[in-house]
Amino acid sequence: MLPAVKDYRDLARRRLSRFAFDYLEGGAEDGRAMARNLASWGQVMLKPRAMVDVSDIDAGVELFGRQQALPMLVGPTGLNGLYWPRAEEALARAAHAIGVPFVLSTASTSLIEDVRAATSGDLWLQLYVQQDRRIAESMMARAQAAGFGALMLTVDTMVHGKRDHDIRNGFRMPVPWSARLLADLLAHPRWCLRMLRQGGSPQLVNLARSSGMAANLAQQAAAMSRQMDMALTWDDLAWVRRHWRGPVIVKGLLTVEDALQAQHAGADGIVISNHGGRQLDAAPSPLEQLPRIADALHGKMHVFVDGGVRRGGDIAKALALGACAVVLGRAPLYGLAARGPRGAAEVLAILRTEFEITLRLLGAVHARSLDASWVA
Repeated sequence: MLPAVKDYRDLARRRLSRFAFDYLEGGAEDGRAMARNLASWGQVMLKPRAMVDVSDIDAGVELFGRQQALPMLVGPTGLNGLYWPRAEEALARAAHAIGVPFVLSTASTSLIEDVRAATSGDLWLQLYVQQDRRIAESMMARAQAAGFGALMLTVDTMVHGKRDHDIRNGFRMPVPWSARLLADLLAHPRWCLRMLRQGGSPQLVNLARSSGMAANLAQQAAAMSRQMDMALTWDDLAWVRRHWRGPVIVKGLLTVEDALQAQHAGADGIVISNHGGRQLDAAPSPLEQLPRIADALHGKMHVFVDGGVRRGGDIAKALALGACAVVLGRAPLYGLAARGPRGAAEVLAILRTEFEITLRLLGAVHARSLDASWVA
């Protein structure tokens, strides 16, 4: 096991092709939103309490009536097959081995049914809504049939943010051949062989199955990037409710006003998120917005936060500022890209260990006891 998440990031950078790592790591435009996300965690100081018996601690939390071992989710990320074959199955197993839910993306490269077959753990579905809403309805029905417990509706991707790194690399799906791409592949033979063994470029298989689309990655990518439903409004949460029986979490909110709208519309939870800094480069960091939003909701909704969690201590900071759990994005992917399924499990184990160390050093016996009184 490597010492920290950043070490897996460095190893992933060496092992992935350049365009694959840039897709994983890059933010929108000049990367300022992503930089704000990472910097915001360092601005929060915590107040330790001395002379507390921390021989036994409880790092768990309850989410929607289910006990979870840690206050974190392995969150939804797309095109994970770029980093390792059967990526979503590996991430789901790693999440469930450590006792936390896994959230499967609409843009996943493994089928809903295959991920369920790989594990009996807690699975949630992340949903993008296309113009043809029958696609979303099909995905919800398939996930319900497979026993997925919660729905995470992403609302900050009416269009894709401008990602300069992808333009510079000529990255699109499928990746067009060029001399630069050939040189990139030759420099990363192990990654290239893994991709060849899985049949080349990963497919957006769930989108394809629910839309009746052929195994054509260019068509699938076009459906994701150009056919999003830009007319989606708060009134449409009632439509989601008609097709989903369990908890509904709205992901991609950054203001008190939108959080209150989500509450009024009947959502069970929200994720304060700027999409990992990949959408609006002028967006604030989610952590900065967390205290105001949590205060406005008065504990009446589940509040999650994402955006740059790299240390177990970050989880403690999020809870102290009002979140019930954090949503992990890039961190487990660094592990997956660096060392495959073992690397993903190691990253989650590092975060667990660091979080437990933080609780003991703070003198916090229960994770759920963390609140604003612990913030310096």
